[in-house]
Amino acid sequence: MLNDKEAKQIAQKVDAIEIVQNHKIMAHEQASNISENIPEEETHGNHFEGLAAATVEPSFQITTIQVTIDHEEEIEEFQILNHAINASDQFEKNQKHSSVVLYIVRGTSWWMATKFLAMACIRNNCYGDLSPRPHYPSMPKYLKGEEMAAESSKAKAVAVLSVVGMTCSACAGSVEKAIKRLPGIHEAAVDVLNNKAQVLFYPTFVNVSFFEERIRETIEDVGFEATLIEDEASEKSVQVCRIRIIGMTCTSCSSAVEEALQAIQGVQNAQVALATEEAEIHYDPNIVGYNQLMETIEHTGFEALLISTGEDMSKIHLQVDGIRTDHSMRLIENSLQALPGVKGINMDPQVKKISLSYKSDMTGPRNFIRVIESTGSGRFKARIFPEGGGGRESFKQEEIKQYYRSFMWSLIFTIPVFLTSMVFMYIPGIKHGLDTKVVNMLTIGELIRWVLSTPVQFIIGRRFYTGSYKALRHGSANMDVLITLGTNAAYFYSVYSVLRAATSSDFMGTDFFETSSMLISFILLGKYLEVLAKGKTSEAIAKLMDLAPETATLLTLDDEGNVIREEEVDSRLIQKNDVIKIIPGAKVASDGYVLWGQSHVNESMITGEARPVAKRKGDTVIGGTLNENGVLHIKATRVGSESALSQIVRLVESAQMAKAPVQKFADRISKFFVPLVITLSLSTWFAWFLAGKLHGYPESWIPSSMDSFELALQFGISVMVIACPCALGLATPTAVMVGTGVGASQGVLIKGGQALESAHKVNCIVFDKTGTLTVGKPVVVNTKLLKNMVLRDFYELVAATEVNSEHPLAKAVVEYAKKFREDEENPIWSEARDFVSVTGHGVKAIVQNKEIMIGNKSLMLNHNIAIPIDTEEMLTETEEMAQTGILVSIDGELTGVVAISDPLKPSACEVISILKSMDVQSIMVTGDNWGTAKSIAKEVGIETENVIAEAKPEQKAEKVKDLQASGFTVAMVGDGINDSPALVAADVGMAIGAGTDIAIEAADIVLMKSNLEDVITAIDLSRKTFTHIRLNYIWALGYNLLGIPIAAGVLFPSTRFRLPPWIAGAAMAASSVSVVCCSLLLKNYKRPKKLNDLQIGGIVIE
Repeated sequence: MLNDKEAKQIAQKVDAIEIVQNHKIMAHEQASNISENIPEEETHGNHFEGLAAATVEPSFQITTIQVTIDHEEEIEEFQILNHAINASDQFEKNQKHSSVVLYIVRGTSWWMATKFLAMACIRNNCYGDLSPRPHYPSMPKYLKGEEMAAESSKAKAVAVLSVVGMTCSACAGSVEKAIKRLPGIHEAAVDVLNNKAQVLFYPTFVNVSFFEERIRETIEDVGFEATLIEDEASEKSVQVCRIRIIGMTCTSCSSAVEEALQAIQGVQNAQVALATEEAEIHYDPNIVGYNQLMETIEHTGFEALLISTGEDMSKIHLQVDGIRTDHSMRLIENSLQALPGVKGINMDPQVKKISLSYKSDMTGPRNFIRVIESTGSGRFKARIFPEGGGGRESFKQEEIKQYYRSFMWSLIFTIPVFLTSMVFMYIPGIKHGLDTKVVNMLTIGELIRWVLSTPVQFIIGRRFYTGSYKALRHGSANMDVLITLGTNAAYFYSVYSVLRAATSSDFMGTDFFETSSMLISFILLGKYLEVLAKGKTSEAIAKLMDLAPETATLLTLDDEGNVIREEEVDSRLIQKNDVIKIIPGAKVASDGYVLWGQSHVNESMITGEARPVAKRKGDTVIGGTLNENGVLHIKATRVGSESALSQIVRLVESAQMAKAPVQKFADRISKFFVPLVITLSLSTWFAWFLAGKLHGYPESWIPSSMDSFELALQFGISVMVIACPCALGLATPTAVMVGTGVGASQGVLIKGGQALESAHKVNCIVFDKTGTLTVGKPVVVNTKLLKNMVLRDFYELVAATEVNSEHPLAKAVVEYAKKFREDEENPIWSEARDFVSVTGHGVKAIVQNKEIMIGNKSLMLNHNIAIPIDTEEMLTETEEMAQTGILVSIDGELTGVVAISDPLKPSACEVISILKSMDVQSIMVTGDNWGTAKSIAKEVGIETENVIAEAKPEQKAEKVKDLQASGFTVAMVGDGINDSPALVAADVGMAIGAGTDIAIEAADIVLMKSNLEDVITAIDLSRKTFTHIRLNYIWALGYNLLGIPIAAGVLFPSTRFRLPPWIAGAAMAASSVSVVCCSLLLKNYKRPKKLNDLQIGGIVIE
């Protein structure tokens, strides 16, 4: 306990103390009870002045106490806090601010931490504030540290939740009050009309992902249903960092790294992929930096290399010749720093390398080269830095080379060991020489095997020792541990045997040096084959990256648009708004649009579209596609990381990072797999050893070169090295990698294992009508005037109104109206005043002093405009022909009916039929009228009861939820724009016809083409991928369940068959390779044969 003097010394420095929650393991009621049950006699006389409020939060293992003090140099005085908690506890200081010290009390129980806080809060009955409901806003009260409070106020985050069930302001008040009671809340506002709650909180003081869930639970405790619908913290503050991790061998390694990253404050999500050896981390840069993330990985025992920080900047590396002095470096750095848009410069004079981070919309690489070469009177020369070994593919190649070299070196030593042990012993002349005694009973053969196997064990096999040490240091066990234990048992027993033979005149020992050296050699061979096969799983990304051309022809235009200069440049030097020339047979160097020329472009390598696409002025082109016949001049619009090709590569890489839920099965097994195998191995050795000592089996069973101990040792080592956790760990990620890569090559971009797993379960698909089942380009097919007027004048008024609308039907009307103005390319329509768009009904405006209304029957009836019976019949006939009838009124009188048709896609009927054969139910939902919807459904083969018409976007989402509640796994197929709510609500959202807009957030699967058959491809590919995942698991589990008993000797009593350790090691290595090879079979994926027979427009899809 602190005495009064000690407490008073500390009280003079302290402004606020808050225990911050790290891990939630105790209910708030329990935390509240702690403060209520603190004995008063323990609190008098011990206090901290200036403490207005404090928060008790349950924590686990680590309790964080934040203390604000006046003077940095007086930190050491706070060591007296040890007396308040436990003299043996260790303290760490983390200087976060000039006036803030962060103490982490390791091993402190929550009771002792609470007790200390209670002592700090006695002044003026402050212990009454010890509850999880502090004053509002619930932040530490920095009475003197105002600067710190101001700094914290900058880092606020916003969470928006949907709250269902509120009926009045009293409901809203109760929700608002409950939210404000939570620690870390700055402000909360509840809107009862829109059923929303907006919460402003401090992400610096809470774990964002847990805290948002806690807000939701708090609202539900009040009695209302809450759903998180928007998270501005993640939108504005969260960045995505990618780090390459070197040294992981199985799921135990990846799980250990993932858990370490997840524990960091400020990390919202971390995914570690064993197959790609990369980590993708979503973090708040206001709380944690990527350097800290890399340090955490390295502390876990692995090497970390930064791939990207997630900052919204382009990066480029330049090589500069001519730099000879520090003055030259500073001169260049200052010149580059002066350019607008340059955010960071890093110079490496050893390799003459300059790395720049910049905003691509403000500057570009050619500007950098121009500035460098103009600096110093032309003595500096700059160019793109030659590609080094930083990419994923180059790293994989280096890893393959390392394993190959290690395996070859091991063979040099292992083959002689094998020959002297297994072969030469049966050749009389050589055997006699090897059996020659050197010292006592030590033979030349044993000495040779000892000398040759030692470098294999400790130099070539060093990687296994390193991996074991790092794993065990952090409380986990992996495959390296099994290999190290197995080989060490064989090696050191052999050393014991040799040393005893050298010191004894009658001991005839047996060595197992060949076991350890052959075991390591076979494992290295297996690892080499494994990384070789794993490298092939990511070939899809390598092929995508190779699509970008190396050079481009840059054009310089005069003011009138005439070409005055052509220059061949590195394609990486292209900047926004550059004009590039594309000749026949050349690849398009950048995303952009056509300024001049006509041609056909093969986009199959990007979108999977089999037929060349015609391009003319104004059409968009995609970088990496192939120009076939004409010459094009294009203007670059998206370059570098913004290009469609780069986005696809990033999406596929991200998809390969994301774990499928089925991977959790392997993760759970990996946690106890190695300890279990070690236990089984020791049990096997002990059982056979005990049986031998107690004569539980005939001595004739023991091979002539062994005794009972050595036989038991062989069985134990075999069990240890045959078990393979790697095969389980690779079963899912390798299949997901290949599956997503194959999908990308077919224009089907699958966003990770979650989407794949959900897609293979889909048994119900909800189709949007416009743009999905139909072409999406409606056209006017008929016009019926109900009043005497000129058709041209009619369309003048209609087009002037509809030109203000973004609706596809409005665009069709405007396009049709242009036919009456054939002499004008871009006609200017009359001004529409007081334009109003009535959602779901139509539009109205004042044009040429006439009141124009265009829309459906509801719009007319709502404005008391009568619809004659013959017009009703006309509308019915129109709808029966799968057309949409639009009514037009002028000055309150019905004037005309415009019939618009959106033709079905040629493959729609066949696709619905194929889905039926796959036991997938099809449902159509549309905002169009019921008559048109039923006609379309009948034409494509969808039952009338599976049609939802006149549905708003939110109603589409409700339909999806209803189907899910009925037990269906639902996929929603739409255009990704007005279907976003339904895409998000569905188990699998498919955005069709995305083209180059592949970053549709609402979609789980992006179909780059507008072909409906890609829906079938996505489902079929996911099903085949999961078939391979199941086969991988069956093999991996079956191998271990069968191999371990055989290695343990279950067949030995009946057949005398035993598995030598080196063969067990070879089998273990082969199991991992076989799993990867099974996944690689997916590369031979072919679309369903029924799709290959589909004819679209007379062209057979191949």
